Amino acid sequence: MILLRMALCSLLARRLTVGLTIFSVALSVALFLGVEKVRTGAKASFGDTISDTDLIVGARSGAVQLLLYSVFRIGNATNNVSWETYQDIAARPEVDWIVPMSLGDSHRQFRVMGTTAEYFQRYKYRGGRALAFAQGRPFDDLFDAVIGADVAATLGYGVDDPLVVAHGLGSFVNHDNQPFRVAGILAKTGTPVDRTVIVSLEAIEAIHVDWQSGAQIPGQATTPDEIRQMDLTPGAITAAMIGVKSRLQIFSLQRSINQYPEEPLLAVLPGVALQELWGIVGIAEKALIGVSAMVVATALLGMAAMIFSGLNERRREMAILRAVGARPLTIMGLLMLEAVLMAMIAVLLGIGLLYAGLWVGRPYVDAAFGLYLPMEPLSSREAVVALGVVLAAAVTSLFPALRAYRLSLSDGMTVRS
Repeated sequence: MILLRMALCSLLARRLTVGLTIFSVALSVALFLGVEKVRTGAKASFGDTISDTDLIVGARSGAVQLLLYSVFRIGNATNNVSWETYQDIAARPEVDWIVPMSLGDSHRQFRVMGTTAEYFQRYKYRGGRALAFAQGRPFDDLFDAVIGADVAATLGYGVDDPLVVAHGLGSFVNHDNQPFRVAGILAKTGTPVDRTVIVSLEAIEAIHVDWQSGAQIPGQATTPDEIRQMDLTPGAITAAMIGVKSRLQIFSLQRSINQYPEEPLLAVLPGVALQELWGIVGIAEKALIGVSAMVVATALLGMAAMIFSGLNERRREMAILRAVGARPLTIMGLLMLEAVLMAMIAVLLGIGLLYAGLWVGRPYVDAAFGLYLPMEPLSSREAVVALGVVLAAAVTSLFPALRAYRLSLSDGMTVRS
């Protein structure tokens, strides 16, 4: 108890330098724990990009490739799935619901996806959250379009604004004869839906009426009124999301689709494919952890440097303590206790800064980036990190404490000119 009182009094006597050191360590701890919160939040948000969907079906390729183009709108499909095959799968008794997706066109670098109105009810993210409309409504006309939040923010679109789809990706050829109208704007989700223009499957067929083999037929321009009278049943789709009636049927249905005799197909479980994809892109989280760990280590070394630099100023203090009966181990313990107290205060302050930052910044991060950072107690991993900082401070202070231990009484009492 006496040693604790001495340590506290010593820290208070040097409150300015001690306070700055504590604050630097606290910022480092807050940064490290903040990176950990962002890492776990990003991983959870990544895993929740699509939820409550049991299978994703597309042409046979790879699980990650299918996930990339069907969910993340990255890359292209190796082939399409015929409409007859889609209907055959939809008619299977295990299938509760199925939503088709048709990809290939774009609008000012944003992907255009054709689907059905059921997509807005069936697509779920972040553990079952449904899509919501910030403005407008789902499409109900052939040339209606629903745009994601990022599309609206980047291009400055509002409800009823015109929109022209370009043929293919990065193409300079537009479907000018069939302009769309923005019917609705989706609320921010933090998923690829934010960067997608969504139209009906029939609309995808409508804008390609005058096209053949990827090129527009010269001199042919069918009017929108004429197109509305046509049969716009698609010939093929890119992929489909499936929900099954019973979870026990997922693997049997997946196996049946993968062995489909009419054409090569691939059915993947979104969760498994997401974990595989995270294993590829998740190396960035290790880099973040490494950088933040280096920041904490630098702050602890700064604490050790402060203790070292203060030894010369405190040599007379140490000598007086020795003169009144303090043993060398007591001096050593005093310096180590001061470092541990500084680290404990810094950790507590860092945790406070972390939760204050979360409380202030969480709504903005969620709205701007779709990254959900829950206000939860420290996980066991984070608690171990906090404890590790205190233990590291004790170890770091051992070196200046050993030096103080070796200082002799006569050296401390000698007046140097």
